[in-house]
Amino acid sequence: MKQMEKILMKGNEALAEGALSAGCKAFFGYPITPSSEIAEYMARKFPLLGGTFVQAESELAAISMVYGGASTGARVMTASSGPGISLKSEGISFLAEAELPCLIVNISRGGPGLGGIQPAQSDYFQATRGGGHGDYNIMVLAPSSVQEMLDFAMEGFDLADQYRIPVMVMAEGTLGQMMEPITPRAKVTQFQAKPWATDGCKGRQPNVVNTLHLSPEFLEYRNKVLQEKYKLIKANEQKAETYRTEDADLVVVAFGLMSRIVRKAVMTAREQGYKVGLIRPVTLWPFPVDAVREAAAQAKLFLSVEISMGQMVEDVRLAVEGRVPVEFYGRIGMIPSPEEIGRQIIQLAQREGL
Repeated sequence: MKQMEKILMKGNEALAEGALSAGCKAFFGYPITPSSEIAEYMARKFPLLGGTFVQAESELAAISMVYGGASTGARVMTASSGPGISLKSEGISFLAEAELPCLIVNISRGGPGLGGIQPAQSDYFQATRGGGHGDYNIMVLAPSSVQEMLDFAMEGFDLADQYRIPVMVMAEGTLGQMMEPITPRAKVTQFQAKPWATDGCKGRQPNVVNTLHLSPEFLEYRNKVLQEKYKLIKANEQKAETYRTEDADLVVVAFGLMSRIVRKAVMTAREQGYKVGLIRPVTLWPFPVDAVREAAAQAKLFLSVEISMGQMVEDVRLAVEGRVPVEFYGRIGMIPSPEEIGRQIIQLAQREGL
């Protein structure tokens, strides 16, 4: 097979192209910077491909349309940014309980409130703690490159179908806007059967998609069913990249675009004789607890670096389980340079005598 040539694409557009390659049939959304190029790309492409594009009257309407579209078994998606995801949170809770697979994209901006379109990772809690009401989780993937924006959109749909769960791709606004060369992927043609879908009876009993459970016994049963699925996902789908953690005294944890900057800082610190390593969570939920615990067996200190005021650091501390100290360094609205992170690493290493 002839290898596909690389093309230059913006992150948001690469994600949209990945969704189309994954067989996405409908997009329901409401524009918000810095995610709007995803909707614009779909609005241009879907009329040529026979898909459905709807700019809804609100974020609440958009996520409700996702619920309806996913109920039919079609691959459907929405995209927004932090304030829009907040408005969609009720619908995301409904999707999680109904076990409806779909793709939700958050191209993050700073907050709280309207905040600004500057780079941020401060929607971490919103994404990994559910964001809406009830005991539920969704899977969360954190790309670090424009190529992964495309790849994770495709993988997100596969995971959503496999586990019947909403999957979120969460990326910084900077990654959505930047351009890099990418390799297109072959379009998906094989899809998982969905016997639960509301796609017409066709000689069988009708399917019903419902999230209202008046019986307390059945409500508890449904919650237990979901929790068993979440346990399975935690066991099978933790993903992380590690760099030079085998002998590291100090392990830095960073995700998304921040992990690329930290990697450069780690390389510089190594050149200066400091035993530093990097763990990059690829799945934010499930958090890669196993990778952190493995590194904690020999590390003397952890450092969580985030474009936030400190959110993922809580998961790092939970995973470390008190074995070693966990420090935090973060900015908001501004991406620290490799030199800035390098100074923090060396200061900590010298302070601890590492």
